[in-house]
Amino acid sequence: MRMTLLTVGKTDVAWVREGLRTYSDRLGHYVPFAIREIPELKGARSLSEEQIKQKEGDLILASLSPSDRVFLLDEHGSMMRSVEFAAWIGKLISQGSRDIVFVIGGAYGFSPAVYSRAEGKLSLSPMTFSHQMVRTIFAEQLYRAFTILKGEPYHHE
Repeated sequence: MRMTLLTVGKTDVAWVREGLRTYSDRLGHYVPFAIREIPELKGARSLSEEQIKQKEGDLILASLSPSDRVFLLDEHGSMMRSVEFAAWIGKLISQGSRDIVFVIGGAYGFSPAVYSRAEGKLSLSPMTFSHQMVRTIFAEQLYRAFTILKGEPYHHE
């Protein structure tokens, strides 16, 4: 089983990229972890929000394998405390060897087809974060979840 963070657009903010690399490296001690970036659309300024969501959605769906378990990072998703998230991750892992893909969409969200493909939605906060920042925040929370599952002293409660 592998875990992947699939994002629309590259991580171009230096401190976000460094934080993402830090937690990605740390996650490698617990699970095969990868970050895959879908290139931003060319000529997107001439497209409507719906057209952008549709085209990004097509690229997201093309990046998935039929057996992947897909979860979207979405403002309308379920919110969990870190300990609850860790338990949820542990349950996913115990359910089998299918790869798990977490998806961060573009600025306008996901197309209906991507929502249909996903098994669930997760929200990191009721606040809004930039799509760049969400990458590092999510990677840190995933790392935290694994340290909680392993009983390591990273998380304090």
